[in-house]
Amino acid sequence: MNGIRFAEPLFLYLLAVIPAMVAFYILKQQKTTASLRMPGLQPFEKAGTTFRHYLRHILFAVRTLIIALLIIVLARPQATDKFQDISTEGIDIVLTLDISGSMLARDFKPDRLEASKNVATEFISGRPYDRMGLVVFSGESFTQCPLTTDHAVLVNLLREIQSGMIEDGTAIGMGLATAVNRIKDSEAKSKVIILLTDGVNNRGAVAPATAAGIAKTYGIRVYTIGVGTQGVAPYPVQTPFGIQYQDMQVEIDEGILKDIAQTTGGKYFRATDNDKLTQVYNEIDKLEKSKIDVRQFSRKEEKYFLPAIIAFCLLAFEIFTRNTIYKKLT
Repeated sequence: MNGIRFAEPLFLYLLAVIPAMVAFYILKQQKTTASLRMPGLQPFEKAGTTFRHYLRHILFAVRTLIIALLIIVLARPQATDKFQDISTEGIDIVLTLDISGSMLARDFKPDRLEASKNVATEFISGRPYDRMGLVVFSGESFTQCPLTTDHAVLVNLLREIQSGMIEDGTAIGMGLATAVNRIKDSEAKSKVIILLTDGVNNRGAVAPATAAGIAKTYGIRVYTIGVGTQGVAPYPVQTPFGIQYQDMQVEIDEGILKDIAQTTGGKYFRATDNDKLTQVYNEIDKLEKSKIDVRQFSRKEEKYFLPAIIAFCLLAFEIFTRNTIYKKLT
């Protein structure tokens, strides 16, 4: 329920008569003179003011309230419920995320993996009407979350991702093939995979080109993102003293990523820092906009019945008391 509205709001201007009535009543009371003259008030000095003296104003208050309620009834108060019927053209999106050890490099803040998760979370939150899923890969690949409209579950599963969950390596072809397998049977009018990686394909039984060809066969568009700064970046290296960071050359197989995008009708992006990564997702968001048709319905319920009943009861009370209890006071 969105609140009370009035079908005939112009009648509410009549409420201005209420303060005028009160002012006239007060003025009339001040000008009232006694109809019985006495030579002195000494016999009434000990009489005091009785409770009935104050009750003489009740009839006026009741009559004023009746008039106010009747004006509200004329204005016809209504309660309005609004509903939205939302239909979407339908876009299914599978996020495919590299979680290899190199994704812990510190050229992004706090690192590549956490930056990618944060930006992906914002992307998910900005597309409430799309079905989305999540595939992760390094040396192998698996589905972290199938296609769903429950984005809260998807975001929670995304946050749980950590490097080292599966064998290390960069199996770009396997990651893409798993994502294709998850989305290929979708009946959505637009099927999209967003594949993010920071390395060169060095593992897996499926070649990236083969996976791209399968995606094309099923009409799946693939956007590829290469993550990593230009030049060198601090990579985590296991040493006898624990994990230490050493500057190493950034190697991203941009040729393969561009071929995947071109084969499937998508686009390749290079993100060199947090801001660029955010811009990449924003551009993909603009390229893949859902077509949403919103129809609004409203249901109105008349609410004048209650004030009408109250006004009727007060009128009956006023008529009864004026002709019985307060007859001598008028």
